[in-house]
Amino acid sequence: MFWRADVTGWDQLIALAAIPLAALICGALIVAIMPLLARYALARPNARSSHKIPTPQGAGIAVIAATLVVATLAMMLIAPAPGIPVLLFGMAVLIAMVGTVDDIRPIPVLPRLALQALAVGLVIAALPVNLQIMPMLPVWIERAVLVIAALWFVNLVNFMDGLDWMTVSEVMPLTLALVVFGFAGALPVDATLIAAALGGAMLGFAPFNRPAAKVFLGDVGSLPIGLLLGWCLLQLALHGHLAAALLLPLYYLADSTLTLVRRILQREAFWEAHRSHYYQRATDNGFPVTGVVGRVFVVNLLLAVLAGVSVAVDSAVVDVAMLIGGAAAVGFILAQFGRPVAASLAR
Repeated sequence: MFWRADVTGWDQLIALAAIPLAALICGALIVAIMPLLARYALARPNARSSHKIPTPQGAGIAVIAATLVVATLAMMLIAPAPGIPVLLFGMAVLIAMVGTVDDIRPIPVLPRLALQALAVGLVIAALPVNLQIMPMLPVWIERAVLVIAALWFVNLVNFMDGLDWMTVSEVMPLTLALVVFGFAGALPVDATLIAAALGGAMLGFAPFNRPAAKVFLGDVGSLPIGLLLGWCLLQLALHGHLAAALLLPLYYLADSTLTLVRRILQREAFWEAHRSHYYQRATDNGFPVTGVVGRVFVVNLLLAVLAGVSVAVDSAVVDVAMLIGGAAAVGFILAQFGRPVAASLAR
């Protein structure tokens, strides 16, 4: 259980204070590093871009720094201390460094993927052997599947970070839900504090990324965000809430996975950059940026509510019903995005 009977109000205050503290630190860091980003990490528009003018990228440095610092501080102050996930934080820094280099001078696909796989593999290998999502499977099979799934999740968060406020509209509802689940005892304390710090950092980033964005996250932010979010969701699944762990990121999972499958079936070079995700097609179909991210935000709030019902009721029948409801909501949004705006709004 996260909140035990002997946890004091001071401990709860520390957890809640992580959100505004991370927001303030992140915002201050972005202001401090903005001149450097404008000079050395300028994202210039191309055929695959959603932005029209050169824009600094790399604000993820501030997001990840604020997240790790605040989460570590909170873990040190909570009594009894839950222990700091040093390996997880170290691997987040590693793939952030890979992302930093890639933002300035693109790294070939295979070396980049190999470094990401190393980071993800070490984090998964460090999981306690007695924790499994599917106890009927041999541990090594489940761990192998988790490595592949986590590697895909890290990359899909990166793929989906292609529009102003898109990552904000995903991460903030998701992390808020995780914090609530932590308060309810459904998530370990370390994962809850990481979610609180990350949600706060994204809150600090949001004003700078408001359409039209003054700065982008860059790979330095989206990749480690994917790792940290994926680890929190994995903790939720390992503690008996697989349906909720699937529901929370369902829009991202559906948009990115269906896009990948479609590109493979069409024999496209699916490993290359593109702009054929549903949310990108939506802007091509006439949806304003705020209309796209607003819809994504609303569907993510709905998914958080469905995940909350799944956690609260803890029934296999309810889990299936919530997953069906979530899939229907996401399918509706994707169908809207896939049609010209007049046809979508007329329906």
